[in-house]
Amino acid sequence: MTARLRKRRPVSTVAVFALLILFLVPFYLVLNNSFRTTELFVSSPFRLTGSLDPKNYVSAFQKMRFMNGLGNSFLITVCSVALIMVTASMSAHYLVRNRTRLSAGIFGLMVASMIVPFQAVMIPLAKIYGSLNLYNNPWTLMFFYMGFGQSFAIFIFHGFIKGIPFELEEAALIDGCGKLKNFFRIVLPNLKPVMVTVLILDVLWIWNDFLLPSMVLLSPELRTLPLSTYSFFTTYSVDYAPLMAGLVLTIIPVIVLYLLCQRQIIEGVVQGAIK
Repeated sequence: MTARLRKRRPVSTVAVFALLILFLVPFYLVLNNSFRTTELFVSSPFRLTGSLDPKNYVSAFQKMRFMNGLGNSFLITVCSVALIMVTASMSAHYLVRNRTRLSAGIFGLMVASMIVPFQAVMIPLAKIYGSLNLYNNPWTLMFFYMGFGQSFAIFIFHGFIKGIPFELEEAALIDGCGKLKNFFRIVLPNLKPVMVTVLILDVLWIWNDFLLPSMVLLSPELRTLPLSTYSFFTTYSVDYAPLMAGLVLTIIPVIVLYLLCQRQIIEGVVQGAIK
């Protein structure tokens, strides 16, 4: 068995490096061409740049109104993720602890709704919320995110809460702790590993989303960072070089967040896997 593993190890190593290179190619194209001109990008996108001229970044920063887009993206992402995590964890806790046919049916509907693509309900939503004059409002977008993020988050929390002993909650109830206080003091701290998982997935989804904000946020002042990159597109052409720089600027905040929270993220994922 050991001899077989030794024979397969070089093949596995080559396969892993091949996949690594495949995944790094798009990042190389974006980063490399962010320092070049649009003409050079169109003629030879894979050629290595010979300079590190930051003029594309300066142009992208100004044209995108980067700080405005950063503030909008940060506000929408933080509020949406907080709403999803609080409401989904409470809903999952209720569905787990109240074992009735109704709870099972609701959970089944939640899981089934995960297969419905957003594009299938996009046009009806546009008509309904347009008739109510609820567009061009960041809180409408947060409400959308909270609704579309519930099913998956409840599915994740539901499975994790099953592993939390109910005796902990019973002991707190006997000591006079109310149901709401019981949830926030006993249940929620035990959900930290799975909350980190939901946090990562939802932050990446909401921060990088383009379609839903483009449907809801119509004013340039309310644009998120992905929407701000649309300013490089004109009717007949695309300014690719500043666009690449704008994409790099859009990615940087998420990378910084990961570096700052790297320890907590890894600990949460590991604890969730052990759980």
